[in-house]
Amino acid sequence: MNPIRRYTLPAVAALALGATTAQAAERWNMSAEQPDGNYITVTAREFAEDVNKATKGEVEIKVHSNSVLFKRQEVKRAVQTGQVQVGDMLISFLGNEDPIFEVDAVPLLARDFDAAWKLWQASREKLAARLEKQGIKLLYSVPWPPQSIYTKKPVSTIADFKGMKFRAYNAATARLAELMGAVPATVNSGDVPQAFGTGLIEAMITSPATGVDTQAWDFSKYYYDVKAFIPKNVAMVNARAFAKLSPDAQKAVMAAAERAEKRGWELARTKTDDLVATLKKNGMEVGPAPAAIEAELGKIGGIMADEWLKKAGADGKAVLDAAKR
Repeated sequence: MNPIRRYTLPAVAALALGATTAQAAERWNMSAEQPDGNYITVTAREFAEDVNKATKGEVEIKVHSNSVLFKRQEVKRAVQTGQVQVGDMLISFLGNEDPIFEVDAVPLLARDFDAAWKLWQASREKLAARLEKQGIKLLYSVPWPPQSIYTKKPVSTIADFKGMKFRAYNAATARLAELMGAVPATVNSGDVPQAFGTGLIEAMITSPATGVDTQAWDFSKYYYDVKAFIPKNVAMVNARAFAKLSPDAQKAVMAAAERAEKRGWELARTKTDDLVATLKKNGMEVGPAPAAIEAELGKIGGIMADEWLKKAGADGKAVLDAAKR
């Protein structure tokens, strides 16, 4: 006896419909930069779960953490070409492509989360428009904690940085190192311990989150809490992949992105003090920058803001004006 005859016609129809639905599900991969313990990756995983639930399984996102799929310099291109549907990356890394992307890396422009949020709101539309022209849709942002200075030996003036090998992770931090008299060396966050260990770098400016992720106490001793700026990671999706979704699924994905952004910013605010405390607990000497260094950083910030405005033109001025309102 043919087994299919054991089912009623309505049951067979339901099975066929279920198969069609399963085939219609979109399975996306997401390249996340940071390790699983980092709250930016935690936010990405929660976003993926939220999307799956909100779309009732129409969109399933698998998060691949710690840059195992693509390195930072490869992420935007991978999303643009559809090698991966969703990517999360430090947006200021794209500063050489367009200065609007690196506005959050201009030192002393936004040193606390309230100012950083205003700057994000002022720049978001222009940043999204540039990505859209390249076939990419902006999803959400998550800020890093304020960026501060790590060194192997104590410093008291900017002159102490002269000739020091200083980690850079984008064009803005490379320029900052140059203006401090240091020698910039581009190093991805995952390679920081080895770079310190081999003498490739002797100091860096980065967040307490990266300090904890890399166990900075193993290779540096001093943490100067200068809070120079607050950069952001941005999650983005291939526009063609997004356009394939049903209208309801598109709305659900964007609503989930809005919730992810809210969670990510809240996590950044709540975790920053704990991360700094972890550095101190593990033996690092934590404190504010000496007054002489703070004063020189103020001058450097002014120089870099002027340089950025010259590059960014009218759009850049509009962003800064909006952020000041």
